[in-house]
Amino acid sequence: MNTVNSPISFSNQVMELLGRIEYRLAETKEDKQAIYRLRHECYLREGAIKPNKSGLFRDRFDAAPNVWIFGIYLDNKLVSSIRIHAANKANPISPGMDVFGDVLAPRIEAGETIIDPTRLVVDHEASRAYPYLAYATVRLGFMASEYFRADLGLATVRTEHRAFYRRLFSMQAMGEPRHYPGLKKPINLLGIHYPSVHEKIVARYPFMVSSAVERGFLFDRHQPAHAIPARIEASRSIVAPSPASGQVSAAA
Repeated sequence: MNTVNSPISFSNQVMELLGRIEYRLAETKEDKQAIYRLRHECYLREGAIKPNKSGLFRDRFDAAPNVWIFGIYLDNKLVSSIRIHAANKANPISPGMDVFGDVLAPRIEAGETIIDPTRLVVDHEASRAYPYLAYATVRLGFMASEYFRADLGLATVRTEHRAFYRRLFSMQAMGEPRHYPGLKKPINLLGIHYPSVHEKIVARYPFMVSSAVERGFLFDRHQPAHAIPARIEASRSIVAPSPASGQVSAAA
């Protein structure tokens, strides 16, 4: 992603993009297959995985009872995706728990809720045309943290992606890089105490604001619809939010 220079331009452009895209919870086989294909394409381009004859990149965590897999659509075309696990004592399943269980399991046992967003991918051509797609995509993890009243928000990412999450969410390292099954490069565990940083982040980046209605449509499995336009309620008159300068590639 291109370096962001103007905070006002940055926030306005993300807001404009949010007005054009649609978040969809992947519930059909067709939607999931399309996302798995996009993952394979993006991770292969990044040199993070070996080629798979099926052209799909998926794992057992895609079928967990506490997973939400989202596709982000622009003009009805899939342009990015993210997978979110909401882990707690009742459902302690997440990729981060699998690799960093010694760090995270005690927190789950203590009754904390952990949001673990993974498999962030952005279509290569779309990322060039719309360089703020990654920001619109990771917004889903921030919304999940609010919806589930998370204690801890995670980013389990490769070393080259750490700066993006540190600048955007003020995430801190929670351990040394470790090998992740299926990936060619090790991943880092970053985290934030969500209740402590929420107000700071929405003040700095107004596009992170969401409504209870939007969060309910996206994460409440009892809702009748799971495809809605991305919405924001922050004012478009931005005073001086700080830019999330840094880079993030198409597969994190």
